[in-house]
Amino acid sequence: MPKKSAAKKGGTPATVALDAAGVAFTVHAYDHDPGAASYGGEAAEVLGIPAQRVFKTLVADVDGALTVGVVPVSGQLDLKALAAAVGGKRAAMADPAAAERSSGYVLGGISPLGQRRALPTVVDASALDHPTVFVSAGRRGLEVELAPADLVRLTGARTAAIGR
Repeated sequence: MPKKSAAKKGGTPATVALDAAGVAFTVHAYDHDPGAASYGGEAAEVLGIPAQRVFKTLVADVDGALTVGVVPVSGQLDLKALAAAVGGKRAAMADPAAAERSSGYVLGGISPLGQRRALPTVVDASALDHPTVFVSAGRRGLEVELAPADLVRLTGARTAAIGR
């Protein structure tokens, strides 16, 4: 996979972080439909990618601490499994405004990469089944494709079965 420089086009914090790390990635842009029922589902459909390879970034509150879960758009985040993966007891979806403030991104464009504040992150173990995966590049209508090992390494994530 060729490395695409995002800096030349005033990239997002996610693509700037990938460039700075020297990671190979590809940016995939598409025209986002504001009426789409699912941001990730829209990306999979428009880009012609199996939904199991497109991952959504969700911010949850685990025992009072914001935590990131990255799961395939074809399923849902298992909050109990996310809590267990980080040694917590209870998890609930974070307040959307708190997720945006913490990440520096808007809902539907939250990337696990280049977040304003590094949070504990768990990537669903199924990501490792694919040579590359797709995550938000930091804007609605913009996905980044990269090796799952690079995603895990750059986010400092652990992997666990957190999707259902």
